[in-house]
Amino acid sequence: MARPGLATRLYQGEANLNIVGRRKLWFTIAAALIAVSIGSFVIRGFELGIEFAGGTSFTVPVATAEGKLTQEEAEQAVERAVTSVDPEAEVHAAQQVGNGDDASYTVRASALTAAEAEEAKGALVQDLGVSAEDVSDNQVSSAWGDAVTEKAILGLVIFLVLVVAYLIVRFEWRMAVAALASLLFDLVMTAGVYSIVGFEVTPSTVIGFLTVLGYSLYDVVVVFDKVQENTRGITAGSTRTYAEATNLAVNQTLMRSLNTGLVALLPVGGLLFIGAGFLGAGTLKDLGLVLFVGMGFGVISSIVLAAPVLSSLKDQEPKIKAHNARVLARRAQRSSDVAPKAERARAANATESDEVSVLAGGTTPRPGARPVAKRNTTRGGGGAGNRPGGKRR
Repeated sequence: MARPGLATRLYQGEANLNIVGRRKLWFTIAAALIAVSIGSFVIRGFELGIEFAGGTSFTVPVATAEGKLTQEEAEQAVERAVTSVDPEAEVHAAQQVGNGDDASYTVRASALTAAEAEEAKGALVQDLGVSAEDVSDNQVSSAWGDAVTEKAILGLVIFLVLVVAYLIVRFEWRMAVAALASLLFDLVMTAGVYSIVGFEVTPSTVIGFLTVLGYSLYDVVVVFDKVQENTRGITAGSTRTYAEATNLAVNQTLMRSLNTGLVALLPVGGLLFIGAGFLGAGTLKDLGLVLFVGMGFGVISSIVLAAPVLSSLKDQEPKIKAHNARVLARRAQRSSDVAPKAERARAANATESDEVSVLAGGTTPRPGARPVAKRNTTRGGGGAGNRPGGKRR
């Protein structure tokens, strides 16, 4: 019978991928990625949206009397208008809102006073040749962003405390620590992608972060529930170590994690690439980006990080450490018992082979045959044809 393919074995939980056994490799990769992310935090920082950094935003129509504006032309027009009133002002990338003839560009600039914003708006209207009603400006104070940041951090802390409390009650504190490590890895990596690529951080991004945490927690709980099932009463047996039982649980839930992640990423990808990319819904881009990146890392961390961290913590427990040593010792004993048996089997085979070779040489008589006397070739002896003491006739 042909051996099932990898996909079939994955669905049946029989792929036997050594994920937990390579935990040092996963820890090294995770540490390197975290170091890169933290380095980006320090060197590059974050591209804060107007809600957090404060500033003045201008909205200009895509369709003008001279034709349709490109994104670059909109940025240059706002930059000329803003620097005419404040030469040190900065202008950020334009963002398209909507699609078709009703589409518009939103361009964020440095904070301006009310008089400066009105003057810049007038210059922008004259430069583009549009009516004053088609151009709008909006000023946002950074104080509002500070309040949003404070509330977001408070909500994150409360969420993590509740998660740890639930996992301790539902499982144990080691599983709570492993799940918390996985969640923090997801946060750091998602924030690192935002910092490296230069995605703009908006209130939608904060909402997406909290959503990602809930999704990642769900996937980790599924894996840990199977680990608890496989390791219940494990110290009473001697067939698997705790790490091996944990690795079996990861293999058994691997396809479920991948399928759940794929099903979750498909609508988020549609929200990001279709809604923000093709339809020009810029407000969906911020939410879609953080969900897509965060959920992707959530699937990875639940497989290659949460369970290995749990296994490392449990291996330090005296009861589990003694169990692991007992399992390994019995395996070594069985291996040492098998070796002499194999040697005796080889020796027996060798003896039988020698006997067969002797028989093949013809030195042993056939059953029922009379013994053949050896002919004496000496004349003076009592050989065949001579009578004792007599002469030849």
